Amino acid sequence: MLEGKDVLIVEDDPVFRLMLTGFLNNEGCRVREAEDGLEGLRALREGMPDVLLCDLAMPVVTGMEFVEEVSLQYPMVPIIVISGTGNMSDVATALRHGVKDFLIKPLDNIMVLKSAILSVLKSQDSITGASGFSSQWVSVDDEAIIDEELEWHIEELKTNPRAARELLLGLMPDTESVQGDWQLNYCVLQPADVQPVLLDYTWLMDGRLAFYVVDSASGDDNGTATTLLIRAFFNDFLRTRMAEGYDLSDLIKLIEKGMLNSGYASPIRAIFGQFDATDRTLTIVSTGLAAMLQTSDGDQLIQARSWLGNNARRNASVTLQLADSGGRLSLCETGTTSFSLTLKRRGMA
Repeated sequence: MLEGKDVLIVEDDPVFRLMLTGFLNNEGCRVREAEDGLEGLRALREGMPDVLLCDLAMPVVTGMEFVEEVSLQYPMVPIIVISGTGNMSDVATALRHGVKDFLIKPLDNIMVLKSAILSVLKSQDSITGASGFSSQWVSVDDEAIIDEELEWHIEELKTNPRAARELLLGLMPDTESVQGDWQLNYCVLQPADVQPVLLDYTWLMDGRLAFYVVDSASGDDNGTATTLLIRAFFNDFLRTRMAEGYDLSDLIKLIEKGMLNSGYASPIRAIFGQFDATDRTLTIVSTGLAAMLQTSDGDQLIQARSWLGNNARRNASVTLQLADSGGRLSLCETGTTSFSLTLKRRGMA
């Protein structure tokens, strides 16, 4: 199944690199090697592979610098990191740069690598919307494909809440972002002994803003893994269906399908939103979280609806109007956590 695939290995350990090359050659792959990030960038200029494998601890150009550069110059090249570090902040940073999978050295079972590569290749060809990193969680034929490596990650997140919290906090985007005439800011205050509220947002090419907020603590032991699943589907959905138009109900339907077939996801509280700067409309779908929109024209309450994972696809959307200067969306009933997201026109207080 890997026969004829081009694989670039960027790894400074010659013994491990030789092991990977030998295995992939036996699988019928065409393999190129680079011993550091600089050589890896040169190899990419000569030709883009079907899959890129790389380490994080490398000389000349660090693995993280290499991953960041590849994600900017060659965003269509899928990257699988194979690293000796299990530090959750490293995992989070790599995922933010678009890495498709993160495997931990040593590979006790080399077939884990084959499974990861096949999953990435399948996701590249998929047109179902369950592509990219989300394919690690749900396959295109609706069967759960939790392999040994993914199972290890899930169990680690369950048994190590501190590492899980570190991972989620590492995935939080910049607290300020500007697009055209509009500026986004968010503020979150939460205690260190609870799993965090996670925000993710993306400015679309047509100027719209898509975002979600999820209360990872509400998913209990599976909260972190469920939050990662939501993040994966959110980003893949926007990337693969952006040209078709972004619809909150379609996204929620896809995520719930993924949760159902994952075999581990728990119902969780979240809220999804879309802001259109052309008419200042804010469309919200509550999936368990209530919120208050505050503008100069008054306050508007968004009531909590069915939790994500409990047929939230049936929840109705609410379309609100921001004032010309913007508005602030604040979550309600999140315990000791305080969260607010502000959209304001630039130059206005």
